[in-house]
Amino acid sequence: MFLHLGADVTVLKKDIVAILDVQTGLVNTTRDYLNMARNQGILKTIIEPEKARSYVVTTKKVYLSPISCSTLKKRAALSEPGRYQP
Repeated sequence: MFLHLGADVTVLKKDIVAILDVQTGLVNTTRDYLNMARNQGILKTIIEPEKARSYVVTTKKVYLSPISCSTLKKRAALSEPGRYQP
């Protein structure tokens, strides 16, 4: 199954490692990881950075998404019958 991240970008759900709130970028460790991803060219901004609401870490890339962390998690759960827990 796929998960839509916004701006016509979808990823395979099985490739998702983490969905993080953009506020986690304020923590030193997360900021260092995102800088490393940017330097390696695997950070993909699918919208303007100031409109970002979440980071989606996959096995190959890190996406900056305009969709909130909680909405992405709900979408992921809804696409699997019996797994949604509000």
